[in-house]
Amino acid sequence: MEPSGYLPIVLQALVAIAFVAFVLIVVPFLGPRRKSSKKNENFECGIEGQGNARIPVSIKYFMTAILFVLFDVEVIFFYPYAVNFRAMGWEGFSAVLMFVGVFLVGFYYVLLKGALNWEK
Repeated sequence: MEPSGYLPIVLQALVAIAFVAFVLIVVPFLGPRRKSSKKNENFECGIEGQGNARIPVSIKYFMTAILFVLFDVEVIFFYPYAVNFRAMGWEGFSAVLMFVGVFLVGFYYVLLKGALNWEK
């Protein structure tokens, strides 16, 4: 491919960068700026804020959330196999078995480390 083939991509990138710069520079000058203590308060669903939002939370909650995201995202990798399982044949099946094996080893490691044990 010739370098002139990249011209549309470079132009699109330049337009995108120019638009972002324009928005970041011009938009703050367009609206009114009235600062007040009431306007600077946190507001969530019509409920007034009470107390300090920085209360300590157990690390087990975060571990469970991270592990859920990790193992949930892994399921996405099954989709291409589910769509093309006939075309992939035994080679694809063995690749999926290896993937599931690594997945189960990771899950077993998490269980051994007690990351899902809430009693401790």
